[in-house]
Amino acid sequence: MFQKAIQFLKEVRNELANVTWPTREELIGSTLAVLVLCLIMAIFVGLVDKFLTFVFRSFYGG
Repeated sequence: MFQKAIQFLKEVRNELANVTWPTREELIGSTLAVLVLCLIMAIFVGLVDKFLTFVFRSFYGG
């Protein structure tokens, strides 16, 4: 059992050595892209929510 765990950890180390890690600039760019997209989606969902609230209140007199 311990031999399998040791073998697994050796394989994990070998795989991590093959990983291409992003540069600092790539990481910052990707992070900013995700944050901007999240902000755009939050604004869109908020606007749709406000619109649908207005529509339903118009129909049902809330």
